[in-house]
Amino acid sequence: MSIRLTALALLLSLLGGCSSTVATRPEAPAEDTAAVADAPQEEAPAPPVPERPIPEASVYPLLAAEFALRQRDYPRALQIYLEQAPLLRDPAVSAHATRLAQYLQRENAALEAATLWAEIEPGSSEARDTLATLLIRQGRTPEALPQLAAVARLEGDARFPALLNRFDELPPTEQAALDDAVTALLPELPDSVPLHLTAALIAAERDDPARARARLDEVFDLDPQQHQALLLEARLRMDAGERKPLARIEAVLDAEPDNDRLRLQYARLLARNDMTAAREQFEILSVNNPRDGDILYSLALINEELEDRVAAKAYLRQVLALGQRPDDVYFALGRMAEEEGDLATAIQHYMQVGDGAEFVAANARIGELLLRAGELPRFLGHFATLRQSYPPRSEQLYALQANVLNAAGRTETVLEVLGEGLDAHPGSTSLLYSRSVAYERSGDIAAAERDLRAILEREPDNATALNALGYTLANRTNRYDEARELIARALALEPGEPAILDSMGWVLYHQGEYEQALDYLTRAYAAFPDPEVAAHLGEVLWASGDREGARRIWQGALDEDPEHPVLRATLERLGVDEQP
Repeated sequence: MSIRLTALALLLSLLGGCSSTVATRPEAPAEDTAAVADAPQEEAPAPPVPERPIPEASVYPLLAAEFALRQRDYPRALQIYLEQAPLLRDPAVSAHATRLAQYLQRENAALEAATLWAEIEPGSSEARDTLATLLIRQGRTPEALPQLAAVARLEGDARFPALLNRFDELPPTEQAALDDAVTALLPELPDSVPLHLTAALIAAERDDPARARARLDEVFDLDPQQHQALLLEARLRMDAGERKPLARIEAVLDAEPDNDRLRLQYARLLARNDMTAAREQFEILSVNNPRDGDILYSLALINEELEDRVAAKAYLRQVLALGQRPDDVYFALGRMAEEEGDLATAIQHYMQVGDGAEFVAANARIGELLLRAGELPRFLGHFATLRQSYPPRSEQLYALQANVLNAAGRTETVLEVLGEGLDAHPGSTSLLYSRSVAYERSGDIAAAERDLRAILEREPDNATALNALGYTLANRTNRYDEARELIARALALEPGEPAILDSMGWVLYHQGEYEQALDYLTRAYAAFPDPEVAAHLGEVLWASGDREGARRIWQGALDEDPEHPVLRATLERLGVDEQP
């Protein structure tokens, strides 16, 4: 409705009661302050608005855009406005094109329209600010600074901290250039708290805490209670290991005890090192905000961390009573019951978790607990019911069910479930892949290869399937040349993927190329220190004669996962002691 009204107002302003003119705003003349002060307090009549002709060819398209908006054909209306904006070069048209493109989430179109708007109407702070926002979203942050500077000159200040959005994605040279540009702007805008804060934030992002602290002192000189500055300084002091890193925040809270926004951040900072103190602050927040379920939920988690389960559960029940965060609450209650050994109650709580962020995790726990209790029929029935209740999740639930069964070592049932899943979802790559893994673990390499090749027939550049097939052939057959070719194709698609680096190292080892194998496996282990990768790297070191190096790698992996099956099997096969 608001879009249609805005569009109609725009059209009427363009037509101005006559289809042949466009009204444009005159530049405001400079005023003599003294003369204004002495003038009688009478409202002067508005000066006449100059008019210019609308190109005849634009009248019909503008009307067509209005009718498109009335019919909710927003893409068509946007297309017309984007075509007419550079022809008419009218600020109102460009502004409307920009807003409509933003509404439709057409970022490139919005940027195109906003660029023209700011060019046509350089004195519009809205145009400049909108253009800056769109530039930042597209990773063109350095180009946004001049726009924000223009806003500051027009309005007295601007949202300079927005420059930190996506700052970490900029190349180091662009980060340095933006840092220099912000610093160069400070003398022109010495009283701009957001600009000084931005300079401090950039220094912190560039790992220069001393300069960040110096910039923060300038912020505090202007605004001793600036929220973001207080939090940044506290983090910098905590990172430096200072004795009272939160002293400035505490002083502000002493002066403003009802500043809940700052107190919440203060409590979260305390939770890093002092859960008891954090609990005290959250309790204050809860008194001030008794119906805030997020605060009560945080108190529940803090009390659980402090091993006060009674208080934790009481707070969770309060959140439920408010009708807030039910999925989070039931999942937390289920986890607590499970840790207390009350598996039946845990399952009951997990079953209350709905179709939200905790849905998969909750049902994975239900499945594992049912299998642990030996209730396979109930397990199968539970997932069948879930698929009936949540049809869009059917494929995902088959995969989840298979994963739980696989973790429990029930290979035969895994294959039955995945077969049923593929009957229901014959085009499912994820289920085919899961079944190939199950076949490989059961020793049916031919069936595993068949499923992986079926994936590759449909998706020849599926790096995961290429790597899986290559690794399977290298690990379970002597078809090393074929395996190497497949893994090389996967590596070309994803050069830095640790799993593929590990596979390449493993096949090279089997081909006797130990030096190259060590290079790949070392890179894989550095990126992903997994016990299976450690088993492979250690074995190649062992075979190369570096027994001490192999023992160090294996010992580190054993410390992380003493019962890892691949690692254990490697040590047993090579005749290495359990404590190398």
